[in-house]
Amino acid sequence: MNVLFIGGTGHISEAVTELAARRGIELYLLNRGLREASVPDGVHVVTGDIRDAASAAKLLAPYRFDVVVDWISFTPEHVRSNIELFRGSIRQYIFISSASAYQKPLTHYLVTESTPLANPYWQYSRDKIACEEVLMNAYREDGFPITIVRPSYTYGSKMIPASLNSSSHPWSLVDRMRRGKPIVVHGDGTSLWTMTHNSDFAKGFVGLLGLDQAVGHAFHITSDEVLSWNQIYRAIGRAAGVDEPRMIHISSEFIASAAPELGGGLLGDKAVSCVFDNSKIKRFVPDYTATVPFQQGIARSIEWFEAHPDNQTIDDEWNVLMDRIIEASQAGLRR
Repeated sequence: MNVLFIGGTGHISEAVTELAARRGIELYLLNRGLREASVPDGVHVVTGDIRDAASAAKLLAPYRFDVVVDWISFTPEHVRSNIELFRGSIRQYIFISSASAYQKPLTHYLVTESTPLANPYWQYSRDKIACEEVLMNAYREDGFPITIVRPSYTYGSKMIPASLNSSSHPWSLVDRMRRGKPIVVHGDGTSLWTMTHNSDFAKGFVGLLGLDQAVGHAFHITSDEVLSWNQIYRAIGRAAGVDEPRMIHISSEFIASAAPELGGGLLGDKAVSCVFDNSKIKRFVPDYTATVPFQQGIARSIEWFEAHPDNQTIDDEWNVLMDRIIEASQAGLRR
């Protein structure tokens, strides 16, 4: 089976790349070569830009792929271009959507693949929904062989996953905990969430590659472990050697008003309790089981950063933002 990953070196996709290579899949990565990443032995790298449709078509002309996985399309224009590029030449096109596309607020706490897609809070999610609609229409009208995968919060060893952290300098949260600085937790910290280790996600995902029965279907792939955000932050603290992080609970609405750039990811995603029913992926990939609990996964992350001190960078602007949100919240309480 020849498989093309458009992308393939991100936090989620790197684990899928590693597992696919171990299982003997003939794997090609198409990317611009801008991200530093180790590529497993036997994986072929094709350097190019999928956004330049004419150039990409010429670059990929000598190859024949059974499956194409699109990790990096975010707008309908992106997927329309890819449909034209791969129409009639592949058995399966897997689009990476997002579980944040599911209905907000939820009308039922348990999320299945049939939960409606609607997110009035986050443009990123609405764009993913629009991409899905384009692809489903292409499947219904022209038989374009799509499979949709909706990851929720999926992390790897090079991440410190939290509802509020610096994406470019994730060690900032651990540093703040270790210095005894207050940590902002949205709401009262009791809303429920699911953290999925990328090595677990990879097991379910690789099982979908080339699976004819998966064409026309959507899946989410998550852990079955459900934690509150208080439990998540305490787990990060314990892994970092801080038994009780100084958590400051602030309403998600206040955080979004004080820092609008955080509103989409909170109100449109992490502030809403999400418990996922993984029955569907287990039916299609019967050996799929998530086996990495968050306490174990975050310990791996801390160990990786401890072994790579050059990555223990601090985001001063993010620290200032957290302090500003805390000060504004406490000033409001004093009034």
